[in-house]
Amino acid sequence: MEPPYILILYYSRYGATAQMANLIARGVEQVANIEARIRTVPAVSPNNEATEPSIPDEGAIYCNEDDLRHCAGLILGSPTRFGNMAAPLKHFLDSSGGLWVSGALINKPAAVFTSSSSLHGGQESTLLTMINPLLHHGMIICGLPYTLPQLNTTTTGGTPYGPSHYAGPDSDNSISDAENQLCLAMGERIAELALKLRT
Repeated sequence: MEPPYILILYYSRYGATAQMANLIARGVEQVANIEARIRTVPAVSPNNEATEPSIPDEGAIYCNEDDLRHCAGLILGSPTRFGNMAAPLKHFLDSSGGLWVSGALINKPAAVFTSSSSLHGGQESTLLTMINPLLHHGMIICGLPYTLPQLNTTTTGGTPYGPSHYAGPDSDNSISDAENQLCLAMGERIAELALKLRT
């Protein structure tokens, strides 16, 4: 029997969200008896034509419905797009109606994370709107508690709604120490909750 896993599902355009996904996976794997599974989604085409290869040239492989169905918990990540998640991730979630009908995700813990090119570029509204479909799936939403000192001291990203990163106008800002610590904490927290909820 396979060990339980936390699905870290993200879309990344310039790489910052992918870096956060890897940090969150490290946090998950600090917890015994559970694994991290990193997956991404293909870009959407404005001409409604499938143009992406079935396997990405680099990075995480594409998520499928079974990855989502069998996860013990979900951590969802996206760059900000006008204060909302990116279209490729929303497109994938919009196709998860079968899992909603079957109740496959009910009572599983979930969290969200984001990255933006400007400091006030809609990080919190993106995180809050990403939570909506997870609530419809019956998931248990988890944020970051203020017992984490980085939430009070960060001058970059980091919110109680989930980890965030300020990538800068050219998307070349490194992930700060506070952002790094909050990503690790999120992964660890969801992993611990998933194991408790499975018993």
